[in-house]
Amino acid sequence: MNQINPSNSSQWLALVIGNSRFHWGYFEGATLQKSWDTPHLTTRSITQTIPNSLLIPEVPNNLPIYLASVVPSQTKLWQNYPKLNLITLEQIPLKKLYPTLGIDRALAVLGSGEKYGFPCLVIDAGTALTFTGVDNNSTLVGGAILPGLTLQLQVLANKTAALPQTNLPFNLPSRWSTTTPEAIQSGIIYTILAGVESFIEDWLEKFPTSRVVLTGGDSCFLVDYLQSNNTSLLDYISQDDNLMFEGIKSVSIY
Repeated sequence: MNQINPSNSSQWLALVIGNSRFHWGYFEGATLQKSWDTPHLTTRSITQTIPNSLLIPEVPNNLPIYLASVVPSQTKLWQNYPKLNLITLEQIPLKKLYPTLGIDRALAVLGSGEKYGFPCLVIDAGTALTFTGVDNNSTLVGGAILPGLTLQLQVLANKTAALPQTNLPFNLPSRWSTTTPEAIQSGIIYTILAGVESFIEDWLEKFPTSRVVLTGGDSCFLVDYLQSNNTSLLDYISQDDNLMFEGIKSVSIY
């Protein structure tokens, strides 16, 4: 992998291919300037330039891309891009990573440790809701995976005959709901909140000085729900949408 010197003003892109979307970061040297999301590509391969539909106006085309992906079919569409640097799990400077650990989880917990310090627990509220913990020696402790908030709502609507599609509410719903949409929201949200709090409490028993960082597309909802639920854990919790980009930056300069 080519190294990026954080002291110069070189321009480059970080691209994380997640299960549902592309996550983009535009860097000048070591400084993240912009981040945005776009849909996945169709079947078109990228050979010379990046489609303008994937970029925002202030970002130049033809920049080097540091790519991490959890979707092999999407990765293949980028393999002929001339300025591609593919990040693999073997490049992540954390200990005891197992071979099937998602590169997105590894980058997020690396970025959290670099920015907030080790030990750290990252809760990624994306398509999947994942927990990933690393100790003060940069060694993976472990984690957990379950369907994310939005995915659970979608599954109920898609796999049942009568339950409606509903979205995440901006405010914490009533626990004891009197309509079907609100009952779905209540069941999913309060169950997930209980699980999240349980994982955080167990982690803090092991690592009392650890930071807990929430990231991912639904993380702002999750933080708001935790606040409205008057959790006692808020002093330990931060929210940061750019952990994976921090991880890519760290890998690119090792």
